[in-house]
Amino acid sequence: MDPVIAATTLDFDSCYRAIASRDPRFDGQFVTAVRTTGIYCRPSCPARTPKAENVSFHLTAASAQAAGYRACRRCLPDAVPGSPRWNRESDLTARTMRLIADGVVDRDGVGGLAARLGYSSRQLSRVLTAELGAGPLALARAHRATTARILIQSTSMPFSDIAFASGFNSIRQFNDTIGEVFGVPPGRLRATRHRDSPPGEITLRLALRPPYDIDWCTWFLGSHAVSGVEHLAGTVYTRTLPLPRGPAVAEVELATAASGFVLANLRLADLRDLPAAVARLRHLLDLDADPEAVDAALAADPVLAPLVARSPGIRLFGSIDGSELLLRTMIGQQISVAAARTHQSRLAVELGDAVDGPGITRAFPTARAVADRGAEILTGPRARIQAIVAAAAALADGTVDLHPGLTRDEARTRLLALRGVGPWTSHYVAMRLLADPDTLLDTDLVIRRAASSLGIDLAENRWSPWASYACMHLWNHAVRGSALRSAT
Repeated sequence: MDPVIAATTLDFDSCYRAIASRDPRFDGQFVTAVRTTGIYCRPSCPARTPKAENVSFHLTAASAQAAGYRACRRCLPDAVPGSPRWNRESDLTARTMRLIADGVVDRDGVGGLAARLGYSSRQLSRVLTAELGAGPLALARAHRATTARILIQSTSMPFSDIAFASGFNSIRQFNDTIGEVFGVPPGRLRATRHRDSPPGEITLRLALRPPYDIDWCTWFLGSHAVSGVEHLAGTVYTRTLPLPRGPAVAEVELATAASGFVLANLRLADLRDLPAAVARLRHLLDLDADPEAVDAALAADPVLAPLVARSPGIRLFGSIDGSELLLRTMIGQQISVAAARTHQSRLAVELGDAVDGPGITRAFPTARAVADRGAEILTGPRARIQAIVAAAAALADGTVDLHPGLTRDEARTRLLALRGVGPWTSHYVAMRLLADPDTLLDTDLVIRRAASSLGIDLAENRWSPWASYACMHLWNHAVRGSALRSAT
């Protein structure tokens, strides 16, 4: 078994030091393949560190699988946070990985994936194989294997149902893949089951890299929650998820974040949407971030250092759905957060589909529903209402497609082409749509005021490539200041 990743992609000495120290910060950023055992592991695997001459390092599990290795059943290298590089970078590889995680290959095939990225299937396969050691089909297969393992170990579902829900075309393909990836048949993998989800639900542990600022997370989610659509009770956040095959309900317990995971209960209309649900929750909560790297970089700024020390592990919130993100942002332009929630809630009550969940009753309306009837429900300046309805129509008919496979510039260009979308909206929506870590919201009023109070000149943009996280610290600083003034 030979390395299939170019030496220039991963630095061997750095990777070997990481596995020698069993550093969990690198879990999900690469895997270690061991020639003498034929298995691949996460960097923090507790097994004895293999000799350097017996290992190779791979950016993805799919690359190791393509080279003939199977997953370690002791450390479960797929049960880790994702690589932060897929959000940090905007090249073709990173954009492809974001779309594959969302299940695009299973829904639309390699052709659909390539079309979204503006490449031919052949070009895309060639680039991915050269850079990752595996093509789109192999990468999607690795994701299907992970979905299957989750269902095998957390439910009592029949294997035939699991195979279908995971995206396999046949039971034979399911059995063969599980055997090749994990080295045992599905029955033996189920014997290691350590939990059983309640009927109709799937309970998952979504891994993250600590620290995680729960206070910031609960403030942001709670203050922006649309009544009926989402609900925060203490550290439990519940919301509807618009997924490709039907709406779902997700309930996330954030209190466990200090232990390296959050608990998620999912009720899905179609189990085939499990990969998309997991990917979108991870994206919303920024679970794949490398907070120690971000905090270390921002703490080097003497002005930001106290803010970082006060709120280590602050997160940049992504989005569940690009259309919902844009419409909610446009509704909230130039009005308070509370007023925006009122308008958004009214829209959801009138146009959203009914759902049943703890503290929630509606899904956020689809772009088609807002395009058809939004003008009847929305109030305010006529120009603003017309712009929102026009944007919804563009989203509904596919004229504008907002997905995580876009580059930052592509997303902003598409957004600025819409009437009523200016620089702030395009930057904010693109930042959250892509979980882009390097967007400086220098025209945001709250961030400008916070920066001014600290004597910061935003024109310097001295925090690249973590400007988005710097903005979150400034935003948090402003929120804390307002809370303290209100208390006194």
